Amino acid sequence: MTDTVTEKRKRRLLADTAPLQNRDYRRLWAAGIVTVIGGQLSVVAVPQQVYEITRNSAYVGLTGVFALVPLIVFGLWGGALADVMDRRKLLTITTVGLGLTAVLFWVQAALGLNNVWLVLVLLGLQQAFFAVNQPTRSAIIPRLIPAEQLPAANSLNMTVMQFGAIAGPLLAGVMIPVVGLSTLYLVDSIALLATLWAVLRLPAIPPTGESRRAGLREVFDGFAYLATQKVLLASFVVDIIAMVFGMPRALFPQIAHDTFGDPASGGVALGLLFAAMSVGAVAGGVFSGWLPRVRRQGRAVIVCIALWGLAMVGFGVVVGLASPDGSPALLWIALAFLAFGGAVDMVSAAFRSTMLQQVATDEMRGRLQGVFIVVVAGGPRIGDVLHGAAAAAVGTSVAAAGGGVLVVIGVVIAALAFPALMRYKVTR
Repeated sequence: MTDTVTEKRKRRLLADTAPLQNRDYRRLWAAGIVTVIGGQLSVVAVPQQVYEITRNSAYVGLTGVFALVPLIVFGLWGGALADVMDRRKLLTITTVGLGLTAVLFWVQAALGLNNVWLVLVLLGLQQAFFAVNQPTRSAIIPRLIPAEQLPAANSLNMTVMQFGAIAGPLLAGVMIPVVGLSTLYLVDSIALLATLWAVLRLPAIPPTGESRRAGLREVFDGFAYLATQKVLLASFVVDIIAMVFGMPRALFPQIAHDTFGDPASGGVALGLLFAAMSVGAVAGGVFSGWLPRVRRQGRAVIVCIALWGLAMVGFGVVVGLASPDGSPALLWIALAFLAFGGAVDMVSAAFRSTMLQQVATDEMRGRLQGVFIVVVAGGPRIGDVLHGAAAAAVGTSVAAAGGGVLVVIGVVIAALAFPALMRYKVTR
């Protein structure tokens, strides 16, 4: 009897794998393991290449500008496309586009062009394809699995993404000094073949709404619909606060070099910094069996984002204490703060994705997923710009810790301004 009770408790604590019983979802999920690792190699390679060319965090922050504009434009338009096109076809087109962009990254790095503006333009092209790809992929999930499995499916998706965000940066930290940046881009392009295979095996997923256009009117219709959904609007606002003020990743190359002794060309500390948040997120995903039982999801989001802000405060303080000796012990403490932030962010993201998928109707789901990807991916890009500029003015420690303080203040204000989010709970 005791063994039976223990097994039940383990199942309630560990991740719910029921969505993997769906063959189409399982293929996408499994292919994502390979593809996300490859993609994360490029996530490290781009800012590292920019820093290596310029030796300036402000230029690294500029990557946020070149990524943000296509994320906004194509994220919103891509969400509208996902509501009027066969979603399998759209996902196929954008996956091929991402692969070709990765090949172009590889070519410019292999040729040693060292042109920062070329790197930034390619980043913008990559983010345009990404901005259409991601809302389409997310809008597909509710068409594959039942609504009650959405929290588990979102947790599984994010666990895979974060696992790749661990393995990718760690591999990058080891590979850069040995094989160079160009190989990282090449691996990314090859890894995308796994997702392309999974997408081609999907069934046709035609639109369910009446509209067959994807113009400005359809995009504005999505915003008009969002304005009526106060809970979703509030969830976007608090995520913007967290990612704009509390994402210090643009500082990682400088912190790794100036504070923890990496060479300017990159090294192990750089990989650890980029991977740390994802270590915590994967731990949160593995032990996410309790998520489907949480009814007050809005309140959970508020708490998690406040904890994220506090984690970034701790990270910034430790970086300040570590300068300039680069103590290994302080590096691990800094990584622990990032990992804790990653864990609470995973929980917040899982709930926010579930809220969107459950509240939005299918004919609007693509457009709202487009807004979602603009917020989730665009927020950190704005954060890159702000953190890069702040670091140039006041240093990396103050930039990181100050951003965390602004997150805590901002999320408290948002909770007071949007009481509907605090009151939101799932009905069983």
